Amino acid sequence: MYTERVLSGMRPTGHLHLGHYHGVLKNWVKLQHEYECLFFVADWHALTTHYDSPEAIEQNVWDMVIDWLAAGVDPAHATMFIQSKVLEHAELHLLLSMSTPLGWLERVPTYKDQQEKLADKDLSTYGFLGYPLLMSADILIYRANQVPVGEDQVPHIEFTRELARRFNHFYGKEPGFEDKAKDAIKKLGSKKARLYEEFRTRFQQEGEQEALESAKALLNETQNLSLGDRERLFGYLEGGGKMILVEPQALLTEASKMPGLDGQKMSKSYNNVIALRETPDNVTKKIRTMPTDTNRVRRTDPGDPSRCPVWQFHQLYSNDDVKKWVVEGCTTAGIGCIECKQPVIEGVLKELAPIQERARQYEEDPTLVRSIVADGCEKARKLAGETMRDVREAMGLSYG
Repeated sequence: MYTERVLSGMRPTGHLHLGHYHGVLKNWVKLQHEYECLFFVADWHALTTHYDSPEAIEQNVWDMVIDWLAAGVDPAHATMFIQSKVLEHAELHLLLSMSTPLGWLERVPTYKDQQEKLADKDLSTYGFLGYPLLMSADILIYRANQVPVGEDQVPHIEFTRELARRFNHFYGKEPGFEDKAKDAIKKLGSKKARLYEEFRTRFQQEGEQEALESAKALLNETQNLSLGDRERLFGYLEGGGKMILVEPQALLTEASKMPGLDGQKMSKSYNNVIALRETPDNVTKKIRTMPTDTNRVRRTDPGDPSRCPVWQFHQLYSNDDVKKWVVEGCTTAGIGCIECKQPVIEGVLKELAPIQERARQYEEDPTLVRSIVADGCEKARKLAGETMRDVREAMGLSYG
């Protein structure tokens, strides 16, 4: 249960672009070989801001999942599923809402930011206020302990940690908890029991984080513990009660270095994207018509690469020799902008070729995509069901 598990999700926005690939998908492809990974389509989250236009969601879901698979997310190494197909997300969201202070939701940094950005929409809804809580339920229901996020999303993870702590504080206090925890320690065997007590003391008295991690590792490798005893020992370590929900850690990811065609962030709303399934002709045309250094009015005018959006693409797609050729050619007017763009066109097309080849097999066989997602939903429901069984029991809702 306390395996290293990663959870990450995306709102269904339809076809993905190179910004998504460099910002998220390349990282997912790497993580799936290092952790147990769950990647989900956050379709309920799409409704928090687009509740009045749900008609595009279904097609967007399938387009996005095909792009995940095309980018190299492998169903043999990662579980892919749709949020709304696992109803336990909604149940945990509801139960957590009973004890979540309103002030905690209102102070989430993105709450006011998003309201200002989407000023044309009425976001004075319960769903929008509660979306960080739904996000927390998404994480906590799988007892995911690693969540890949950028710096701007770290407050969401901290909010989730506080929620888990609060829940465990309220509902982890089973009668006779300490005696049951001490009995569980004996079941570890004398050597492990001594080590557990030593690590627990060092953490509680000295605040040694390393001791806490060592104790958790010790419990993770112990096979002969019941689920209840394992939860008790994890909770007893930190001085609380039974640990029902696991506090996740933020797995910091680098911001995408992929600029848009105009030098701004690549985003559909700026109309400056190259889609992962963009045709080679379109890619060529889009890059050829990219704006360049405004000082280069004529072919004979020297330019400055640092003022040119195309140079940002060279940073990603060109080797040192090509970059040197660009700097020299641009600053002396030795090369024209069309010449300068050619290596970028070749680099982007080379990156997209294998992605598009994989995409074709899924486009031609939609039942394969649906089958992969159905399997993922089943696995996700099983994990979510285990958590909800413990949550209901802890909250006194497990009527037998």
